[in-house]
Amino acid sequence: MDILCAACVRARTWEKNTPSIPERIWNDPDVRNAFDAWDFGRASRLIRLHGGLRQDDMANLTGLSQAFLSMLEKGNRRLTNIDKIIEFLTGLGVPPDLVALPLPHAFAPAAQERSAQFAGDADPSLPWTAARMVAALDTAAGGSAMDRRRFLTASGVALTAFVNAWDTAEAEPLHRAAEGSRLTHDLLDGLQRTTDNLRTMDASDGSGTLTSLGNRHLQFLQHLLEETSYDEATGRRLAAIIADTATQTGWFVFDSGDRDRPLSYLYAALRAAKASQDVRLGAGALSYIAIHGYSTGAPHHAVSAAQRARGKIRKLGTPALEAMLLTRQARGHAKLGERQAALAALGKAAELCAQGRSEHDPHWLYWVNEGEIHGQAGSCYLDLGDPRNAVASFTKAREALNPADHRTRGLFLSRAATAHIEQGDIEAGCATAQEVLDLAETLQSARFESHVTSMIQQLQPVAHTPYAQDVLERRATVRATGSRT
Repeated sequence: MDILCAACVRARTWEKNTPSIPERIWNDPDVRNAFDAWDFGRASRLIRLHGGLRQDDMANLTGLSQAFLSMLEKGNRRLTNIDKIIEFLTGLGVPPDLVALPLPHAFAPAAQERSAQFAGDADPSLPWTAARMVAALDTAAGGSAMDRRRFLTASGVALTAFVNAWDTAEAEPLHRAAEGSRLTHDLLDGLQRTTDNLRTMDASDGSGTLTSLGNRHLQFLQHLLEETSYDEATGRRLAAIIADTATQTGWFVFDSGDRDRPLSYLYAALRAAKASQDVRLGAGALSYIAIHGYSTGAPHHAVSAAQRARGKIRKLGTPALEAMLLTRQARGHAKLGERQAALAALGKAAELCAQGRSEHDPHWLYWVNEGEIHGQAGSCYLDLGDPRNAVASFTKAREALNPADHRTRGLFLSRAATAHIEQGDIEAGCATAQEVLDLAETLQSARFESHVTSMIQQLQPVAHTPYAQDVLERRATVRATGSRT
């Protein structure tokens, strides 16, 4: 049986056996009072009893251990960590209007004046206005080094609060009656094409120098936002282009090897997406926040960001977008060692991808196809310590990927080479590694280069074999040549 078909079966079994919370529970006065009092232990107990659930069921839904839930319900433990609170609420599907999340102390209302020191208004509790969006863009695309350092001190604690605020905060209408030139639809069409061209260049050649181009494009978009005249509908479209461009530029920064600064772009993208009133763009930004999470040692952020995004777009009829978010969620689960949850998410992603794109799927998601799903499945299997299934998935990905998406092909091939080597097939691993080195000669991506380095390290224990020697010698030659140029 095809691996993803098997995953689909497991996904249906998982969904069938996974408990759900009846909608009527959210209207129960006792449950509402428990949440109003921030008594998560009492809320857990009431939900479990009224919904006919076991503590094991609650543990599966929330990610908390059964032992912790038992102590929580007895009042012997408290739930205070903001990340765990987010996961608890998201896992249970608590309606956003039922609980106003407590912000970290640094972002309490009494500290709002002081929080202005954080560049780009990193405080998600501040109003989601056009002015705050502009300030966030200032930090991302044009801020000083001090601005960015201040932002980074806030970004760790702001992440989950920002995700929640994007989901629940109200944005003011975007309308500017300035004396400047009228913003035209033809100009907006051209600006969107510029962002789309940058995205295509990145997929084929890597980020390279695209960060500076993305920054300049963002700065021009910000200038139009501040200096031109537009009605509300036109302003929303401009905000949508800003959200798309900020998300893409944040990705360029991340692909160039910077693990910290991308969040400033992605927070700006969330503010712009809110102003555009297009939740698909916010979901897109959250998908990159998820990548940042599972790539930087915070896979629980990947899971919660992807789940929150899926909750907002689930009724839009966007199968490709939800499939993509499910792969991000699966990667987070795999990094956490949660095999069953990862495979369930992958199975559902495969089912949605098989439906094909709908008219409601965003145009910027053109790259989601069967090859992407298989490649992400292979990556999950590799993280789960299952090289055999990883090799099978990467083989299917190779056959179905877009040939022009060189970086994605290179990333998946480098992981495939690692999977072959871990499986003990040195010849196949080295043959795949040679293909990776072919791509490395043309791609400009620090992220891809880190994958190549990891792949080469996997070859060190078998460096005495002829196949490995050929790869290692070629790699050494290329690096020596590069250091002299």
